Amino acid sequence: MQKDGRITEMDTIEDGRQQAKVRHKLKDILVIVLFGTLANGDEWDDLTYFAQMHKEYLKKYISLENGIPSHDTIRRVIAMISPEVLQEMQEKWQELLNRDEGEKMKKIIAIDGKTMCGNKGKERKPNHIVSAWCKEDGYCLGQTAVEEKSNEITAIPVLLEKINIKGQVVTIDAMGTQTAIAAKIRERKADYVLALKGNQSALHKDVMEYFSDEQFCKEIEQHGGYKKVCEKAHGQLETREYYQTSNIKWLSQGRNWPGLKGIGMERKTIQRGEKTVQECRYYIASFGNDIELFSRAVRQHWSVEVMHWHLDVTFREDHNTTLDKIAAQNMNIIRKLCLSILKIVEIYKPGISVKKKRYIIASAPERFIEQIVNF
Repeated sequence: MQKDGRITEMDTIEDGRQQAKVRHKLKDILVIVLFGTLANGDEWDDLTYFAQMHKEYLKKYISLENGIPSHDTIRRVIAMISPEVLQEMQEKWQELLNRDEGEKMKKIIAIDGKTMCGNKGKERKPNHIVSAWCKEDGYCLGQTAVEEKSNEITAIPVLLEKINIKGQVVTIDAMGTQTAIAAKIRERKADYVLALKGNQSALHKDVMEYFSDEQFCKEIEQHGGYKKVCEKAHGQLETREYYQTSNIKWLSQGRNWPGLKGIGMERKTIQRGEKTVQECRYYIASFGNDIELFSRAVRQHWSVEVMHWHLDVTFREDHNTTLDKIAAQNMNIIRKLCLSILKIVEIYKPGISVKKKRYIIASAPERFIEQIVNF
């Protein structure tokens, strides 16, 4: 790949500031924020300290004609950039990072929301970011901000319009299991696997009662609609059993759901010593008789929860008290970009966690950021 190829993508972002008053170029700010975040910077002043300590290295990529911007300047500039524009920059980076893995199979696009707790003010609610995460690609395809979790229902169709989901499988938790959302997914030429819980109580009850019948489950096994996976981890044995069927003619509510072709169940059994815990989850799907695709969709939906965990634990997002909603949303995009980079690029030696990679990059950014830029 051409050296500095990814950094030049930042030149395409429009700078809406009055140029006569500009002391620090937009690209300079963005490179400091991106490199500083990769190098374990979680707060605005962390980014300034990083730039001060590595000024000569940064000059390899940016001009810094008027020195290092203050943390207040960095924060103000990030608050002025449209999140949609920054999302486009992230997508261009990802196009260069992607290695076309998994292109031969349907990708799973998991949609879920996360509240940015540190963004909460005295008289206003914090940002709630609804994201579309693809494990195969390893990055966030798009996002939209709402004021609270209950607004996810209206935000999801907007997000689905922004991203390309054609030919893929969209997974959403129970809050997003709405007929209008199912219709939007099918309109966009994609499939869905939607979780069932109390918000669709009658449908949930019918599907649950169906899979509680042992005879029906045996018939599903005989027809190839069953898969069992056993895993050992953290001193416990975890068994996941998946059932899926397209036998839904009996389902009276089926006609209300656009493209509905199958129902499914995941039964998870956890054994810790002599103690056994079992739970079942139920789903509707726009495809039937494909247990491999169904089980993969159910399992990979939780990859979006892993992404949220990294934002909170690895990048300490909920400890960041940035009140400006645009600045907070833009930093959320940058953290997701950094997460996708750190998951792909091998730093120092194999098997190192994302969190430790950030510490290692901070110890020698001239060495390891250069490795990332030229990956």
